[in-house]
Amino acid sequence: MDTVHTSGQELVIKGIAAAPGIAIGPAYLYSKHVPLVETKPITPEDVDSELQRLHAAIARSEKELQKILSFAEQKLGSRDARIFEAQIMILGDEILMGTIDDRIRKELKNSEWIVFDEIGKYKKLMLAASDEYMHERAHDVDDVTNRIIRNIQDQRLYSKLEGEAVVVSETLTPADTVIFSRNMILGYATDLGGVTSHAAIISRALKIPAVVGLRNATKQIHMADSIAIDGYAGVVVVNPREETIEGLRAKALRFRQFEEELVGLADLDAETPDHRKIELSSNIEFPEEVEFARMQGSAGVGLYRTESLLLGRETYPTEDEQFEVYKTVAEGMHPHPVIFRTFDIGGDKLAPDSYHEENPFLGWRGIRVMLDRPELFLDQIRAILRASNRRNVRMMFPMVSKMREVRAAKVLLARAKQELTERGVPFDPKIKIGVMIEVPSAAILAEEIAQEVDFLSIGTNDLIQYLLAVDRDNSSVAALFQHFNPAVLRTIRMIVESGHKRHVWVGMCGEMAGDPVATVLLIGLGLDEFSVNPAILPEIKKIIRSVKYRDAKRIAVKILSYSTEEEIKEFLASTVKNKVPQIPFE
Repeated sequence: MDTVHTSGQELVIKGIAAAPGIAIGPAYLYSKHVPLVETKPITPEDVDSELQRLHAAIARSEKELQKILSFAEQKLGSRDARIFEAQIMILGDEILMGTIDDRIRKELKNSEWIVFDEIGKYKKLMLAASDEYMHERAHDVDDVTNRIIRNIQDQRLYSKLEGEAVVVSETLTPADTVIFSRNMILGYATDLGGVTSHAAIISRALKIPAVVGLRNATKQIHMADSIAIDGYAGVVVVNPREETIEGLRAKALRFRQFEEELVGLADLDAETPDHRKIELSSNIEFPEEVEFARMQGSAGVGLYRTESLLLGRETYPTEDEQFEVYKTVAEGMHPHPVIFRTFDIGGDKLAPDSYHEENPFLGWRGIRVMLDRPELFLDQIRAILRASNRRNVRMMFPMVSKMREVRAAKVLLARAKQELTERGVPFDPKIKIGVMIEVPSAAILAEEIAQEVDFLSIGTNDLIQYLLAVDRDNSSVAALFQHFNPAVLRTIRMIVESGHKRHVWVGMCGEMAGDPVATVLLIGLGLDEFSVNPAILPEIKKIIRSVKYRDAKRIAVKILSYSTEEEIKEFLASTVKNKVPQIPFE
């Protein structure tokens, strides 16, 4: 049920922290015009003029995006500005645009309807996936579609924003975020979106505080309301009281001081004061992210999501195509290790031949798909092996649920090695392999699985979802998705102990690894490796370097004695804050 808004009364709305910082100012409600698309028949004589309208609109859209790209490069640098290059590439896709032309000729319908329907197919595929990243990319595709249609209809967008403001909107596109930054924007608050949205990425790059996933903020906030954004906690306060404002300003000062302490950490090890070394790596999905990860002081790539190779494709990439990407990443990160996760695809994942399943979360996913399609799996395994020639590549299998899957994957790995040997292609014959522990059955079998591999990596996103029977994308039960649920923490301890019994290292590449509040606890549980978003890496390193391992172990033992999440969070908020006073925990 929506919270009722009363003018002048302080109201707290909880969302998702997308870009750090504190912003206080008047609200500017931005409602983006969505063009109306109707199906209209055209005559054969109208086809040429309709195609001219379409091609002129595409040319105008490309010109607009080129301007935004140029501006974004100045504001963000070339790495983050590539978001707009991807949108420009959609406009230049000859197959897609050729299909749209052909449909106009054959179906004799207006161009805006055909554009809406044809590009909409890609959007539907992305929205059908459970992966949040795919949902966000669907919004980017939607932005390109609306831009073309607006230009077909010869519409123009105008912004009335003047002076300082916090932009409140249902959602923001990357272009919106960049264009608004030309004004005196204090922060962003949106009903929709997640931390992987391009708008969130741009907000972080521009250092503009942002809170997303507020669900109904646009219905609770009025134009010119005084609002405060807490981009650290993921909270928006409407009509904040004076003491609230003072508290937020003090918090902003604490975080600024802490962020200044992070400077210079890149070249230092992630090592506790009592010399417990931890491997601190990055989660990435594109070769262009390697440079940023290294700048942040990453000791390697703990998770390379190879599914990025499938974006926008109608066929799977060949062994050679994959090899070129993997080689670029491995060489860019050398001598630090890179863990390539084999394709985590299936019924609910975007893939060239994806299909609908009634319950995709429990369906044909990850290693199940790859073992059922050995030639596809062998292509990827050979490509990864070929990129391992400099001895810094590791391979990891996702969604493993039983021992037979691990052994079957190893049989295919041996076959791929033999085939490359016969071809005279060099590779690392001792390449290390690992398994993602993200299914409860794999957690229970962790000790046996550890006998078969060189490392284990805990994928907390799916593990928590399956362990607690909670769909985190379902707003009705999302609050039950709890990192600090005692069952989750005890399962993590079991996995770590199981791996160590068999003398293999245990890491974590899920979102929990990048939660600063959880860092001391995870150190105490004996985790050997953290793999996190590169943007958060310096903060995690600072925490690791600030707490003794022996103290972290005592904290972990105490936390594991509690039986509720509330007790655990309360203990973390007090004890950990006392142990690491320089870190501004929530």
